[in-house]
Amino acid sequence: MLIAEIIRKKRNGQTLHTDEIAKMVQGISDGGASDAQIAAFAMAVLLNGMDRNEAAALTMAMRDSGDVFDWAHLPGPVVDKHSTGGVGDNVSLMLAPIVAACGAYVPMISGRGLGHTGGTLDKMESIPGYVATPDNDLFSKVVAETGCAIIGQTTHLAPADKRFYGIRDVTATVESVPLITASILSKKLAAGLGSLVMDVKFGNGAFMADFDKARELALSITGVAQTAGLPCHALLTDMNQPLADAAGNAVEVTNAVEFLTGTRREARLTEVVIALCGEMLVTAGIENDRHRARDLALSALEDGRAAERFGKMVAALGGPADFMENHAAHLPQAALQRAVPAPDAGVVRAIETRDVGLAVVELGGGRRVSSDAVNPAVGLTALLPVGTEVAKGDPLVLVHADSEDAADQAQATLLAAYEIGAQPEAQAVLREIIE
Repeated sequence: MLIAEIIRKKRNGQTLHTDEIAKMVQGISDGGASDAQIAAFAMAVLLNGMDRNEAAALTMAMRDSGDVFDWAHLPGPVVDKHSTGGVGDNVSLMLAPIVAACGAYVPMISGRGLGHTGGTLDKMESIPGYVATPDNDLFSKVVAETGCAIIGQTTHLAPADKRFYGIRDVTATVESVPLITASILSKKLAAGLGSLVMDVKFGNGAFMADFDKARELALSITGVAQTAGLPCHALLTDMNQPLADAAGNAVEVTNAVEFLTGTRREARLTEVVIALCGEMLVTAGIENDRHRARDLALSALEDGRAAERFGKMVAALGGPADFMENHAAHLPQAALQRAVPAPDAGVVRAIETRDVGLAVVELGGGRRVSSDAVNPAVGLTALLPVGTEVAKGDPLVLVHADSEDAADQAQATLLAAYEIGAQPEAQAVLREIIE
């Protein structure tokens, strides 16, 4: 079976058989398909799509291109959550220990920052000593002993997806719904999950700004997951403003520690975290009612069990044993902080969230190209949410920068991103749940 014939068939809008998709993925894995052929295949799929069975076959073939974890020895259900990315989206850091404290196991394999969105892995690597890419034995040990581990994709986990995504990223084919679906699910299935919950973002800070497109992706992921034998629910959540009031790496870790310990919790962030935790507990079979499941999650948060789990996970993966008690002493600090003053009196009417994320990138907290080093200390805190009343000169956000020039650039970007005006209509952060 020739790779070129598989490409031609999809180029002509025909449906591919499972063995043809398996052959294509084998070529991606072992070098039998050139970069040009992989790019042509990706473009053919982008233009002509895939049906659910094709997307499921692609998912399973990429899953089987490397290691597949088996958690059968664990005494509880194995579940995870995946977000399509946003600004100030540090939900994973709180969610994994909360769900673990409720009796499930969360082997969370996360990614790095992409474009204007932050990456969970970059956030965890701001913790001194934290091993974000452990070997399989250590990963398995930490999950078994603490109930959760937040790590990065290893070279042996869905390697076909890693090569495929790298080519898609430079050939304008990332936006294909079936390819996004297969990319996400292949890694989650390789992680050996028993169930999955998706947080699909929409709005001006999401990769899919349009609600209908985000919903299309949510339906694709839940449908293909079911076809592949993985129970999956999806929540559609608003990203028309930053979710947490911090954006960056170390600053989002600080925000997460404060959330877990009860020092400070923002309402929108709490709603999303608890809703996702509840859905995970339902799909995992720990609870069959989402309202009781949310209460269970909230209890694990409020009584300190979740904070204890996070601290144990950090220590088990090489971080400081006293991290929860002394996080401020351990996390890196930027050279300077600067408040960005409101240019007028009024109400925060809207925020161009993507530009807030780009301000973090400009400060050095993200990547312009994949080879860029990330400065974990820089970022933004005290981001005022939509609907906040301000006087002229009130701080809209606090910039953490390593130079005055970087702070100047971030301030200009943020002033353009914030719209001050009349009180806007309130928008729910959780729009829909798809089972």
